[in-house]
Amino acid sequence: MSTILTPDTPNPEEFRDATAAVDRLTELYESATQFLRDGFTTAMQSSAPEARIRAFYPEVRFRTSSFAHVDTRLSFGHVSSPGSFSATITRPDLFRNYLIQQIGLLIENHDMPVTIGPSTTPIPVHFAMGGDNAMNVPQEGAADFTLRDVFDVPDLSTTNDDIVNGTYVPEDDVRPLAPFTAQRVDYSLARLAHYTATDPEHFQAHVLFTNYQFYVTEFEQYARAMLRDPESGYTSFVSTGNAEISDPDAPLPETLKTPQMPTYHLKRADGSGITLVNIGVGPSNAKTATDHIAVLRPHAWLMVGHCAGLRNTQALGDFVLAHGYLREDHVLDDDLPVWVPIPALAEIQIALEQSVAQVTQLEGYELKRIMRTGTVATIDNRNWELRDQSGPVQRLSQSRAVALDMESATIAANGYRFRVPYGTLLCVSDKPLHGELKLPGMASDFYKTQVARHLMIGIRAMELLRRMPLERIHSRKLRSFDETAFL
Repeated sequence: MSTILTPDTPNPEEFRDATAAVDRLTELYESATQFLRDGFTTAMQSSAPEARIRAFYPEVRFRTSSFAHVDTRLSFGHVSSPGSFSATITRPDLFRNYLIQQIGLLIENHDMPVTIGPSTTPIPVHFAMGGDNAMNVPQEGAADFTLRDVFDVPDLSTTNDDIVNGTYVPEDDVRPLAPFTAQRVDYSLARLAHYTATDPEHFQAHVLFTNYQFYVTEFEQYARAMLRDPESGYTSFVSTGNAEISDPDAPLPETLKTPQMPTYHLKRADGSGITLVNIGVGPSNAKTATDHIAVLRPHAWLMVGHCAGLRNTQALGDFVLAHGYLREDHVLDDDLPVWVPIPALAEIQIALEQSVAQVTQLEGYELKRIMRTGTVATIDNRNWELRDQSGPVQRLSQSRAVALDMESATIAANGYRFRVPYGTLLCVSDKPLHGELKLPGMASDFYKTQVARHLMIGIRAMELLRRMPLERIHSRKLRSFDETAFL
């Protein structure tokens, strides 16, 4: 098809007001997606159009010729050197507050305007339907015409992690302004809805990951207690299937089909609440969840799961605060080489330790009776105990690991890769090297006594982090020397 139909759009325009800039982004995005929706509806209801139907993501462009330094304490909100920078934008309605903040910092720190206009990146028709459950794009062959002959479809050349992985090579000397392209964000928004059975709009800025359903029950009870307290600041609770309640005594409908990663949200009006994701067991699930949640730019994520204690001095129910990670999960080896260190983040470590002290009412030397700080090893083989132990046990000993699980190092490594502050507080549920295996009777007693306390520690830590200024929690340790301006 030689003819291409596109929507009418205003010319690129400079803005020194971040809110006005985001308003223009919203206008451009809504015009483009509505154009695609209308074209798609017409194509499905009648014959295939004779012209290609195309619309483009809006973009933010920024240019500076100055080497002037900004406040060196800031890890985001500025570019590191002169040049041209751009970012394609999707769902400005969902990211409105984030975009106003990031664009505002850029304008303020450099005293230069941003330019808002259409990009040259087409919006795939699948993503134009995002958020509209009444419209679905059929699989190839289901329509009377070949879909990609008329509409653009997802393109892997712009749906990747090259920017965050540090492998992105600009084609026209325009460097990235944001860590993700619009298509990469759209892809993850669609995946999140699929895996968690909740819409991206519900996700909060502080995310807890767990590997047991027991924590979900406790989280719901805590949420209902918070909704009864008008001073808590929490406004509603969302369960799978987007069931949302603000009445603490309202029932939640039963889930007809449990999603792969059941997710629950205790919401605040400004999005600073807490999301709990039951990722299940294994590093693959941990990577999948964090790959997609990362595009929402959370302020912190923590792993609060169970682990095998590796020291004879540990007791079932003791806590492990990770300050290092032995990565034997392998799922991120191609994205983040194993020689890259994953540092502990002081702000997260302090919040977790303070939370353990508050919940257990222990401090100082007494706190050390129930909490061990050390290396956590993450492995990809749940039945590692059944193999010849000379290899794995020797490596665990050489690494000084105090605990072993299947998710924590993956979540921490992806936090490092995506510049999302991360941390780990595990609870010892078995000691396989010392004859205490996870057996049904023992496990039941353990879960009854420890789950509520462990979850509360994670929640308290998130509440401490919520009070922390963003420029402090988003540590410079997570930012490279050639970093995107957007957080």
